[in-house]
Amino acid sequence: MSGNNASAGLRDRIEKPVVSKVSEVATKTTKPTPDAPSKGTLLTEAAILQMSDKDYMNGAQLAFFKARLQQLEIDLLKNAGETTEHLRETVLVPDPADRATIEEEHALELRTRDRERKLLKKVQQSIASIDAGEYGWCEETGEPIGIPRLLARPTATLSLEAQQRRELKQKLYGD
Repeated sequence: MSGNNASAGLRDRIEKPVVSKVSEVATKTTKPTPDAPSKGTLLTEAAILQMSDKDYMNGAQLAFFKARLQQLEIDLLKNAGETTEHLRETVLVPDPADRATIEEEHALELRTRDRERKLLKKVQQSIASIDAGEYGWCEETGEPIGIPRLLARPTATLSLEAQQRRELKQKLYGD
């Protein structure tokens, strides 16, 4: 499996709508509201987007994002295991051009796994912030990050405006 195919496969799994059962987290953190699904119902991205602002980061939404993050964590760990197995397969190729191609594929795969390792750390931090009750709120401003942003990037820790300010500062002053 080449690095591009692995990245495309991961991207496809991340972008697919996640449907999860609302777990006991939903009943422990908030009381169900008429707009919020009750325990045991399926929650989709569309349902979360239709919820009102007063339902922001209620138990059902937290359960949805926790399930999404846990699935992402499982996928990343599975990819890491597959990479290890793939790199262990020793193929003796006498042709230098073929050997160079194989080594380049391995290097690309290792770079991809390094990015995924960093993402795995962010995923685990996001799961911990859900458990701590801090998920979905901007680290700098304390304002809501927003459901659309969290659906696109479940590991986001800054609101869109705070992220734009940070990137502008980095561009102006360097890292």
